[in-house]
Amino acid sequence: MGPVRTDKFRKDAVRIALTSGLSRKQIVDDLGVGMSTLNKWVTAHRDADVVW
Repeated sequence: MGPVRTDKFRKDAVRIALTSGLSRKQIVDDLGVGMSTLNKWVTAHRDADVVW
């Protein structure tokens, strides 16, 4: 099992994925998470208020 990510880390990752203009590949490489993990977080938080 990999490292446990905090809720803040997940929200920041989702915000970056939705607003940065970077590719998801670049984001997962930079953050050290898997593509499927990031996609799961984005899907789970799509309706949440994480984009400030």
